[in-house]
Amino acid sequence: MRTIKYTSWQDDNFFIGFLNDYPDYLTQGMSKEELEENLRSLLVDLESDEIPYVRKVEELMVA
Repeated sequence: MRTIKYTSWQDDNFFIGFLNDYPDYLTQGMSKEELEENLRSLLVDLESDEIPYVRKVEELMVA
């Protein structure tokens, strides 16, 4: 098991969020629990090449 950070907010009746490593891919749910379930599903799709040309935030070390 691993921990993935995500950002979320509530907009009227919906909880909206994205995985911090993949900020271009939003999902939503009617509850926080549904949002987290949708984020898990999105992560599976992103990591299994179901979505083409995935953009990801990474870090670069510079001197």
